[in-house]
Amino acid sequence: MPRPLCLIIGHGPGLGAAYAQCFMEAGHDLALLSRSGARFEGRAQPGATVSALACDAADPTVLTQALDDATRDHGLPDVLIYNADLAMFGTLDDLDENQFEQSWRVGTLGLYTAARTLGRKMAARGSGTIIVSGATAALRGRDWTTAFAPTKAAQRVLAQSLAKQLGPKGVHVAYNLIDGVIDTADTRSDFAKGKPDDFFIQPDRIAATALMLARQDRSAWTFEIDLRPFGETW
Repeated sequence: MPRPLCLIIGHGPGLGAAYAQCFMEAGHDLALLSRSGARFEGRAQPGATVSALACDAADPTVLTQALDDATRDHGLPDVLIYNADLAMFGTLDDLDENQFEQSWRVGTLGLYTAARTLGRKMAARGSGTIIVSGATAALRGRDWTTAFAPTKAAQRVLAQSLAKQLGPKGVHVAYNLIDGVIDTADTRSDFAKGKPDDFFIQPDRIAATALMLARQDRSAWTFEIDLRPFGETW
């Protein structure tokens, strides 16, 4: 029996790598897309197939071509994880219009392109899962999320629209709302220097939730689930 395919848009250190390892261990082949073309550096399972492609999720033409190449080589994915993001933080004084637009193009336009390219094919097949890495910035804006919050809010309502269009056709769309600082080398050194371990949300736990969502029976699908460290204020 062929292994199911998990296609991740936005693979890289941290959460992207955690998604890849989790789904690899669950028996999936991997197709990994990122700006850098980062390769899988985790523990591969015997007989598993892994590919890595470089593409810019902000460019619909480039992303569509990469998705076409991936499906030509590996077939239509069973699970699509949209994890592409551009952490463009700052106030009105910090960011210009080009930066604002680029944040939206990566976070929202890229999801739309992926859904048009793969979601419709999944619907025609009658099965599949699309999981989007979200954030609580989708629910509220702060002074330093001038570009990030509008992007995540647009992404969230787009995911709602996709769920209502594709769900009746057999495609489970889920928005994974992450409320916390993900534990990576960058966040430890820059964003949350000196914080205790339990301040952070562990990327492998987020990935485990994504796997749970991908395995849900269609009689009880989750659209939105929020994840946060136990001490997070909300």
